[in-house]
Amino acid sequence: MDLETVRWFLAVAELGHVTNAAEELRISQPGLSRAIARLEAELDVPLFDREGRGVRLSRYGEVFVEHAHRLVAEEESARRALAQATDPESGEVALAFLHTQGAGLVPELLGAFRRDHPRVTFRLIQGGNDLIETAVRSGRADLAISSPRPQGPELEWAPLVTERLQLAVPADHRLARRKRVRVNELADETFIGIRQGGGLRAILERLAAEAGFRPRIAFEGEELQTVRGLVAAGLGVALVAPLHGDHADEVPGVHHVALADRGAVRTIGLTWVSVRTRPPAVEAFRRFVVGRSQCRERDN
Repeated sequence: MDLETVRWFLAVAELGHVTNAAEELRISQPGLSRAIARLEAELDVPLFDREGRGVRLSRYGEVFVEHAHRLVAEEESARRALAQATDPESGEVALAFLHTQGAGLVPELLGAFRRDHPRVTFRLIQGGNDLIETAVRSGRADLAISSPRPQGPELEWAPLVTERLQLAVPADHRLARRKRVRVNELADETFIGIRQGGGLRAILERLAAEAGFRPRIAFEGEELQTVRGLVAAGLGVALVAPLHGDHADEVPGVHHVALADRGAVRTIGLTWVSVRTRPPAVEAFRRFVVGRSQCRERDN
């Protein structure tokens, strides 16, 4: 399978138009059409359905596009590894990380590493746990900072820091003036939660089960910023990770109350694919991060 044709397929899939893709790729439209036709013949399935003047992925194309991204990512990883083999100080590290680590842990690590490796560059991918775990599995990211520990024999994980979780409540809530609260006091509360599959959602459900109740989830959000916004609007309370940075305590309309339960913590760790070759710059950063960590606990 010709990887250049696979790249062309991805361009058509992204733009939804053969002519526009050909212009972007700087090749002829007939040449691109013939290449896609050869790929379809090789795979023995139609990859696109026509839709007006454009095209969209067929159900076979939707299956193939995920594999195509992995094929291209693996080739790019191989090219980077070969190019950087003679000069590990000028490589690139693709790092995926949780939204919540963008104001504290990640800048701290990058700043400290680049003091001794100023020519190493970073390509950053920020998102929820599912996105960043997919990124590191597929090869789009070399390393990922995530929580909880991902599952799979091919994934390695080193704990970095343990965060004590908090309860976010509206400013006028009955618990807003409390310094600490236990989860068993929250059985009658309405919760705003991270969607199912998120690490904080699993911790909330575990803590509630240990306290003898099932949390009543009224709203689900993708990011903690959205969750806190719904809390500020008075729509419920939420289990959240601590904020970091200069404005960690400045969330209008929201008060953060410490959770006294011992299990109200989450551990942030570094993830990588054990069997994948890591370019020298990536391996240097991995060793730096793992060596720097003592899995300390922090509240903010």
